[in-house]
Amino acid sequence: MSKYTDVYFVPIKIENIPAYKKLASMAGKVFVKHGALKYREYVASDLNAPGVIPFPKVIKLKEGETLIYAEVEFKSEAHRNSVMKKLFADPEMQPPKDKPLPFDVKRMVYGGFKILVDL
Repeated sequence: MSKYTDVYFVPIKIENIPAYKKLASMAGKVFVKHGALKYREYVASDLNAPGVIPFPKVIKLKEGETLIYAEVEFKSEAHRNSVMKKLFADPEMQPPKDKPLPFDVKRMVYGGFKILVDL
């Protein structure tokens, strides 16, 4: 059985990182509660490597923004589907009604991937 991972790229205003971290920490606990193997989030520190297309150009980062990279690991794609069903039914994962999210969901990039190399 091949492991599977979901990957998210989230453009975010630098000033919103503390609020996002709080939200992501809660979400990570809910993912793991429902069976995810690992949940990790990273904030960008070097986005302009020479000789390749830089993330800011592809993601169209605006002035004052950076990029969050998140990954959630599962046993398989079927396991991911099962976990996500539980996750979306969990009341903790409902967006807050009284305040906006610290990022623009419409600019988030997402994809599911079968793990090719796992050393």
